[in-house]
Amino acid sequence: MEKTVSINWRPENLENDTIKLTPLSKNDFEQLFAVAADPLIWEQHPSSNRYKREVFQLFFDEAILHNTAFLIIEKTSNKIIGSTRYYNYSPENSSVSIGYTFLAKQFWGGQYNKLTKKILLDYAFNLVDKVYFHIGATNIRSQLAIQKIGAIKINSVDFENDGKQLPHFEYLIQKHDWVKKIQL
Repeated sequence: MEKTVSINWRPENLENDTIKLTPLSKNDFEQLFAVAADPLIWEQHPSSNRYKREVFQLFFDEAILHNTAFLIIEKTSNKIIGSTRYYNYSPENSSVSIGYTFLAKQFWGGQYNKLTKKILLDYAFNLVDKVYFHIGATNIRSQLAIQKIGAIKINSVDFENDGKQLPHFEYLIQKHDWVKKIQL
């Protein structure tokens, strides 16, 4: 799914009053795995076994390799509550993708995912005109969440995962739509 081209514009920190995004490092594995080890997080995900250490290790190693992932930290408690990343940066198409996002279950359904995406989108739209999201066809929870922030489903695509082609939906938010939305 992810191109090997790294984004060379990843900032060191992004934050608002509630959350902070800091670059993921090799030393973060145990703390992030403690969040990811909950099978309910991955229940609707195409990689539903990502709660297993050896499967999560592959996910984590890929994030480190591409150097575009962040820890999501709840600022009041300074607790790691998940992770997210940029991928598929394409300067020629003025686009980037945001994804691989997961949150601890106690942070579902509230403001945390929305705030995380807002921070990432606000930053990305300083540099690109289009942001894509790829969500597993069975991941209804994430599909609904991304639609709530204004993403439009534009395509069905297959991505390889553990040697299998798995169906995903591609969503898009364009800069001009995002600018209108945040001005409302």
